[in-house]
Amino acid sequence: MNRINQKLQQDKKLLSIYFTAGYPNLNDTVTIIQNLEKSGVDMIEIGLPFSDPLADGPTIQASSAQALKNGMTTNLLFEQLKDIRKTVKIPLLIMGYFNPILQYGVEAFCKRCNEIGIDGLIIPDLPVDVYNEEYKMTFEKYGLINVFLITPQTSEERIRYIDSISNGFIYMVSSASVTGSQTGFGKEQTDYFKRIADMTLNNPQIVGFGISNNKTFTQATQHTKGAIIGSAFIKHLSKNCVDTIDGFVKSIEK
Repeated sequence: MNRINQKLQQDKKLLSIYFTAGYPNLNDTVTIIQNLEKSGVDMIEIGLPFSDPLADGPTIQASSAQALKNGMTTNLLFEQLKDIRKTVKIPLLIMGYFNPILQYGVEAFCKRCNEIGIDGLIIPDLPVDVYNEEYKMTFEKYGLINVFLITPQTSEERIRYIDSISNGFIYMVSSASVTGSQTGFGKEQTDYFKRIADMTLNNPQIVGFGISNNKTFTQATQHTKGAIIGSAFIKHLSKNCVDTIDGFVKSIEK
């Protein structure tokens, strides 16, 4: 069974952390992953930096630009991760835009992910229909879960279609805006979390965008399986060394 599915079966609220590979420093990637696992994080999303990250807010955009400036590439990321399964057991996903994957070759990319021990991919700009018609068989051939995003504006029909072709979790974007942390969720967002929960989908939901502290983590997971923190963690990394990761994680799950 895929590590993501194993993790989703656990009787707890899951904390997933996103960070940009090659940030703050080019060779921090493996150390950050190892420290996150030691701190008790449930899943990790490794951001593949891209020059035109449309869905990302200013914090993640800046980290992506810096990572590219540092020299991060798809090939280098795979090289950095080649021995990751010797030390890390939790689910690992690569989150990135479709263009670098297409340039690498979709099958070659999936094959390399499988060899390294990557469990899933999150590709915000890969249309669901295109994935289902052209790439689903390739992803499944290499044991990769593809995670789709929904927003408060996604229709019920579309959500149920996404649910029908998913085999892991659904990434619930907390709002229609780009990524970025906030202090709390309002009634509109909490009603959205409950509305999706009441649809009783086959796949559990994990909330991303806007989670930055214990309060927003608790709000986001009241009706869902877990939450994803990205911008707040990258801000932490920009001001602190990687040895302080445990303290950051403990502040979320206190």
